[in-house]
Amino acid sequence: MVPNTAGGFPGAGHALLYADGAVPQLDTVQLDSAHGPEFTHAAAQLTKYRAHLDWMEEASLPAPASRELIRKVAREH
Repeated sequence: MVPNTAGGFPGAGHALLYADGAVPQLDTVQLDSAHGPEFTHAAAQLTKYRAHLDWMEEASLPAPASRELIRKVAREH
């Protein structure tokens, strides 16, 4: 879970699937859009989306803190 305090980031609000495997040249990103799925496998695009995912991983709360934040929000509403 990425808390609101982490601020906005590029790609927020868009569904993204990064499919990677043993052969990096075959990595693919799937983006959902109003017109259906879009796929990209260009090295520059993969680098960009990998950086987004790395940022999200760094900004994400550990599992126990995520659960506690969810509980806190649920109690407040």
